[in-house]
Amino acid sequence: MTSLTEFFSRQEDDNLKGISHKNNLFKRNIIAHMAVNGECTLSELTKELHISVPTITKLVQELVQENIVSDLGKVETPGGRRPNVFGLASSAIYFAGVNIGRDNMSFLITDLHNNIVKEELLTDFELQDRPQCLEKICSNIAHFIDTCGVERAKILGVGVSVSGRVNPTTGRSYRYFTSSEQSLRDMIEQRIGIRVLLENDTRARCYAEYTNSKSKDEMDVLYLHLGRGLAIGIVMNGKLYYGKSGFAGEFGHIPFFDNEIICSCGKKGCLETEVSGIAIEQKFGRLISQGVNTILREKYNKHEAIHVDEIIDAAKHDDNLSIELIEEVGEKAGKAVAFLINTFNPETVIVGGELAEAGDYLMLPLKSATNKYSLNLVYKDTKFRLSKMGKTASAWGAAMLIRNQVLGLC
Repeated sequence: MTSLTEFFSRQEDDNLKGISHKNNLFKRNIIAHMAVNGECTLSELTKELHISVPTITKLVQELVQENIVSDLGKVETPGGRRPNVFGLASSAIYFAGVNIGRDNMSFLITDLHNNIVKEELLTDFELQDRPQCLEKICSNIAHFIDTCGVERAKILGVGVSVSGRVNPTTGRSYRYFTSSEQSLRDMIEQRIGIRVLLENDTRARCYAEYTNSKSKDEMDVLYLHLGRGLAIGIVMNGKLYYGKSGFAGEFGHIPFFDNEIICSCGKKGCLETEVSGIAIEQKFGRLISQGVNTILREKYNKHEAIHVDEIIDAAKHDDNLSIELIEEVGEKAGKAVAFLINTFNPETVIVGGELAEAGDYLMLPLKSATNKYSLNLVYKDTKFRLSKMGKTASAWGAAMLIRNQVLGLC
């Protein structure tokens, strides 16, 4: 085998013949099987992959010599000859994950087992739809790759997540850097010299949530992201649901209210106009200006911007206005979630994003409204929980998704 990058980037071509090509495909299947199922014996690989014992033995030994697979020694058995157990070497292959946020960038490196081995958060950043910003994004990613402590040749892919409509197949963002004929994925890939996957940030976070905290048999999950905007990630039958062009999950833009509030999408009455961090901030400002009392009035009087995280903190300090606004959003969100669970009948609804930091102030009215407006059987069939992931969840999910793509798991 040549380099790891060439080995995993080599496209399967029906015109290619020969034992060498066939063995390379077998090796990729062995690695993919271990990535999904963990440690295994040669006989288990033979049975699952339908490859002869001599061939499996030869190929696994080659992977051991290439430091991709580790021989973990003998396994205990009830009797007879004890077989050797093999598993992926964590230090053989790595992947990077990057999330491009509104006012920050998060970076991390994962090993073959999806363990985070390095992570960083860059706060000196502002996302703007300008060529200078794209150059800064690329240089920040390149700098992290060069300084992360992992040999560049071992990093086989970079998953990049960003907000807005994204088509992972074409690598295009339909919100940022759209003026070029090249896709955003291709521009970043050309700049950093490593294979890139572009993904929507909510969907990436949904995958991280699902992969890291699912129960054994959980297959259908909805992830509700309540940040400055509103979106959902959908897992159906254990796989992310994308729709035809990768735009599935724009739940914040369903026509839900009969109001005259213009949404960021240009339409009126979207769910996001009253159920989002931006909606809370705007209503909070209007009510203060009308004389409603709050512990944040001094900040308002200084003409300082009041952000949703400060409103959540005020609620935790018993500020009535903050509590009322968060509970109002929770109730409206719950009515919308009732529509979702009646439609999808998921096993679990996970609530994440900045507003999830409000805890019970959000979740109690959300669940109460969902119970009120959904079918009783469906509601009883659905579990609810808050996100357990940190701020790097989208980057982590992006790293997992590029891993799946490189290893042929999707």
